[in-house]
Amino acid sequence: MATFPERVFSGVQPTGNLHLGNYLGAIVKFVELQRSHECLYCVVDLHAITVPQKPEELKASIREVTAAFIACGVDPAAHAIFNQSQVSGHAELAWVFNCVARIGWLNRMTQFKEKAGKDRENASVGLYAYPCLMAADILLYKATHVPVGEDQKQHLELARDVAQKFNLDFSASIAANGFGDAFFPLPEPLIQGPATRVMSLRDGSKKMSKSDPSDYSRINLSDDADAIAQKVRKAKTDPEPLPGETAGLEGRPEADNLVGVYAALTGSTKADVLKTFGGGQFSAFKSALVDLAVAKLGPIGAEMKRLTADPGYIDGVLADGAARARMIADENMKAVKDVLGFVR
Repeated sequence: MATFPERVFSGVQPTGNLHLGNYLGAIVKFVELQRSHECLYCVVDLHAITVPQKPEELKASIREVTAAFIACGVDPAAHAIFNQSQVSGHAELAWVFNCVARIGWLNRMTQFKEKAGKDRENASVGLYAYPCLMAADILLYKATHVPVGEDQKQHLELARDVAQKFNLDFSASIAANGFGDAFFPLPEPLIQGPATRVMSLRDGSKKMSKSDPSDYSRINLSDDADAIAQKVRKAKTDPEPLPGETAGLEGRPEADNLVGVYAALTGSTKADVLKTFGGGQFSAFKSALVDLAVAKLGPIGAEMKRLTADPGYIDGVLADGAARARMIADENMKAVKDVLGFVR
């Protein structure tokens, strides 16, 4: 069986207003990955337009996500940071995969059902075919590993199905063109420790979200130190002291959320946090969490502000990253065309 060099593809939608949940759930792991893998960090702007976007807001959001990558510690000199639309191979390979994937596979995608809602007939074809583009994002670079959250696991499984079907459907041509017994790898999910699920600061039963009308429900990565401190102090709690063990967090969603945030920001466990703060009042714990959050997140917000004030620099990073990504993508697309029998 063919072996492929390890390569990681990570994609983030330019939805704007990145928050603590995005940071702890994804970006902090991207920063860790760059130390051990060859990584491609992609701002997936083609995915963004599956739902209506205002052009100027989209442009600002692309730059904001790029600034967040850099401010959080991704090194653009060592790893390509680019926006998807600058590499035409994403759209080209997505069309090929539209012809490889089966309608039955796409009909099973739960995320389309959730995003389209009851008015499915009015949803865009792009929203429906989104998983084929996601498969193209990964396989265009023959990425072997993809960091995914729970909501994207099904899409990665489809990417594996598409890769496998392509390898089988064109096996004779793949071999004849000198690519061995498989053209695409079957990408694996990359799980780095337990996922940090960050909940709303106003309601511990709801996921932290940029769409929540209350800005106090989330800590935005662009927030300054004063805003971070104020939001933590105002975060909803309950009147009971913190428990000494994690079992005592059951049925206390706000306490569980804040202890989880503290643990994630320190790289420890909830049990470790409770060893220090268990039995104490929330006021002392919140004060420590304020200091920690300001120390960890304050510099990120300040650096994002500095970077987004210089769009020329951000655009230069994206252009350089896209040029490096295209070197891989163009080579692989030429090979795809040879396998398919296109004249080029």
